[in-house]
Amino acid sequence: MGFLNRELPDPERAAASCHISVIGDSFVEARRVPIADKVQVRLEELAARQLPHLDVTTSAFGMSMTGQISQLAYYDQYARRLRPKLVVLVFVHNDYMNNFPLWMSLQSGWSPEHQPFVFAARAGKGRFRLRPPDPEYQRFALPSLAGPAAEPLSERVGRALLRRSYFWRWLHNKHSVLFPQPGDRYNAQRVAWFELLGRRPAYAPLLDGWRPVRMRSPANEEVPSFFALFAEGNDSPFLKEALTFTAFGIDEFKKRTERDGAALAILAIHQTGAFAPMNAMAEELGVPVIDQADFIRRRGAELRDAQWAHDGHWNSAGH
Repeated sequence: MGFLNRELPDPERAAASCHISVIGDSFVEARRVPIADKVQVRLEELAARQLPHLDVTTSAFGMSMTGQISQLAYYDQYARRLRPKLVVLVFVHNDYMNNFPLWMSLQSGWSPEHQPFVFAARAGKGRFRLRPPDPEYQRFALPSLAGPAAEPLSERVGRALLRRSYFWRWLHNKHSVLFPQPGDRYNAQRVAWFELLGRRPAYAPLLDGWRPVRMRSPANEEVPSFFALFAEGNDSPFLKEALTFTAFGIDEFKKRTERDGAALAILAIHQTGAFAPMNAMAEELGVPVIDQADFIRRRGAELRDAQWAHDGHWNSAGH
């Protein structure tokens, strides 16, 4: 099915067991963690030893750059047929961005109306509608600051390798962390997208006063970090809209699992900060939140031990 995971259990076997489906983004996908060490496998092994009467089976569906709205498709197409007793949404900070097409457009250059994953759009009177992924989304991408002919050959080759090589993506990400660059070209591109979308009537009210530049860049020292966007009292229209989209995604999961007789829980990853809005959404909907950071601290361990040295994703210990 295209997921980095074991083959799924037989649906009849899963339905007869206490089946748990874990759904998330790159944390669940876990490209650099052996399948035997991934969270769903570890959970199944722990349950077999500690709760043998439950006959726990598990499945996991994770894909990079997705949020809860995109992940609804994984539940509808794959997890639901296993009739899980519990669905666990793994929540990370960038889910707010991945759930909001406008934010993803400012980050990636995709058109807000043409995205490569399932996404949501306003349908009037406070309602949303789900829209399918557009296989032609690249045709509608926002224009680059400089045309392909003006882009240095090294950048064009690098972009092509990022699309085709996991090794090159890993090398690129690690180099970026160890040797951060000002990123002036990247920032200029994002500002150009911001200005372009800011001229469209549908997005101008949301983008007023919000500058989408890379955080902590030497060229933009006064720009707050990602987490500062979620500081108490920030009532920018952009952030409000992003939170509304995320609330819609969690609410849709709640409706689906209730319809199918499954329980729903959220696992907040070990990295603290920016979770207050999600906690409020979950409390309003009656969805329990598992705080991984609190669990790690109660065991007397360090949060940093759950992740790679130069990457925030879970290592095997985090899983």
